[in-house]
Amino acid sequence: MSAYLDSFFGLTGKSAVVIGGTGTLCGVMAQGLAEAGADVIIVGRSEEKAKERLDLIAAAGAKGSFIAADVADRASLQSLCDQVVATHGKVDILINGAGVNSPTPFLEITDEEFLRIVDINTAAVFRSCQIFGGQMLKQSGGGSIVNLGSISGLGPLSRVFTYSLSKAAVHNLTKNLAREWATQGIRVNTLVPGFFPAEQNRKVLTPDRVAKIMGHTPMNRFGEANELIGATLLLCSQAGSFITGHEMIVDGGFSAMTI
Repeated sequence: MSAYLDSFFGLTGKSAVVIGGTGTLCGVMAQGLAEAGADVIIVGRSEEKAKERLDLIAAAGAKGSFIAADVADRASLQSLCDQVVATHGKVDILINGAGVNSPTPFLEITDEEFLRIVDINTAAVFRSCQIFGGQMLKQSGGGSIVNLGSISGLGPLSRVFTYSLSKAAVHNLTKNLAREWATQGIRVNTLVPGFFPAEQNRKVLTPDRVAKIMGHTPMNRFGEANELIGATLLLCSQAGSFITGHEMIVDGGFSAMTI
């Protein structure tokens, strides 16, 4: 990276916590942050999955580590934050990317399923922003928080009722926090992927649904995980220093399509 580009997008000396970094999309985002110079902490439940990503990060000459945490448990998230601060002294970047989905028809959604999805997709983001945002407020230099939203959080999509609701709440939370912390050096944005095949949505990507998605996507294809790296670096780096409360949509034109 040239010195000019590095002054905008370089993340050397920054620590980046990527919750959900063992997954497909956030794993690639974590690698992008690492290759831009950040010391990345991948957070998830599976150390085996994390090792695959960490091996790729190491092969690129970048820095990364793994910490196991349960996003549904406040004490676990607090312990995660404490460990990161003990090792790195601060938290500069937080990616909230853990998520679950279900194709259950609306009238068949149980209270148990509803609460499970909302807890992982919404309440966990709430808890994480409280804990890590609180840390960023205490340290010098502020920080950047990126919450993973969804196209279904902008407008309802069929067959993902609870997921849509949970992501809409994340979009709202993001804007509220951006307003709350704007003068205190903390930027909070939502990264909104369009249709990117990943573990959590494969159950709903039936052939007929894929055909409908392609018909509504001007680029006529799914996104590839590495196509989220550019937006991630923009939101997390000096290049995005005046961007907060924004919904950064990366969807191949899906949200611009009407008829």
